[in-house]
Amino acid sequence: MAESTVDSDVRSELFGRTGSGAEVHRWTLRTPGGAVAAVLTRGATLQSWRAADGTELVVGLADVPAYEASTAFFGATVGRVANRIAGGRFTVDGVEHHVPTGGAEHALHGGVDGFDRRVWEAERVPGETAVRFHLTSPDGDMGFPGTLSVQVTYALTDVDGGAELRLDYRATTDAATPVALTNHAYLNVDGVGSGSVERQRLRIAAGRYLPVDAGLIPLGELAPVAGTPFDFTAEREIGAHLRDADAQLLRAQGYDHCWVFDEPSPAEPVLVAELRGTSGRLLQVLTDQPAVQFYSGNFLDAATSTAQGLPVRQADALCLETQALPDAVNQPAFGDVVLRPGQEWLSTTVMRVLGPVG
Repeated sequence: MAESTVDSDVRSELFGRTGSGAEVHRWTLRTPGGAVAAVLTRGATLQSWRAADGTELVVGLADVPAYEASTAFFGATVGRVANRIAGGRFTVDGVEHHVPTGGAEHALHGGVDGFDRRVWEAERVPGETAVRFHLTSPDGDMGFPGTLSVQVTYALTDVDGGAELRLDYRATTDAATPVALTNHAYLNVDGVGSGSVERQRLRIAAGRYLPVDAGLIPLGELAPVAGTPFDFTAEREIGAHLRDADAQLLRAQGYDHCWVFDEPSPAEPVLVAELRGTSGRLLQVLTDQPAVQFYSGNFLDAATSTAQGLPVRQADALCLETQALPDAVNQPAFGDVVLRPGQEWLSTTVMRVLGPVG
């Protein structure tokens, strides 16, 4: 790969080409404290995030063909609408729209050719260890109305005891359209290749979650987590109830559910989840979104290898996808996710890594 230096802490290099010949670049961010993150223009994808001691915290793939072959959304920015849309159908202002499902029952993460599969434009953010990605989604793209302009900015900074990766989203439209973006990073706070995340301890600041049907579409109720395997209000090992004979766990073959925060949609990002590794390293998630989808890597099956050449097995990594409530386009009680002309869709999520400590 031919490297071109943009700055001492922000670099861009050719990562490869898509099957259609489009160039994919990798942008590497490096802090004075030694933390490193790498983001691809394909899918505005977080391909690597290494702590200062060199521990790889996210699952990344080795090359563009590996990403094109995968359907697991490794590290990608997903949209226009994250999570599932029931039947691939929704109505805005009395007009029904259809999102291609690729033969599946429901649309997932913006359709079969969502933002995760697009090559974004990218530019360095002056004065910061940051890169901003741009994408224009035309009217009718994956069945969605309106031309949508999207920006995602990744910024890496040192903090006391570690580093944090900040994701700032911005979107505008020329016609009413649903918007609900997220990042689909697969995380292992003990390090990729260290084994299952089941012994890692998770806390989620949410007293309610969304039960789902057999197709993983929310049933419409916000159920209390108390007394269920979904209670992570106090820090608990992920594997403690992962294989319980619980109807909801059986439907998803583990955790693949949405937790609704006790204080949704604050003006500024607040601490909503913590993941503590067996090493003592701590990952904190802060967001201004109302919910998080916790996915315990149920369908990872070793068919895909990491950039380090290691198989990605079930529960080798997990996702904490900060987002709007799933299928909100069809369930008004879940909140309005329709963006209109003259409005801006703004969101921020911060992932902070500290330690190992304790």
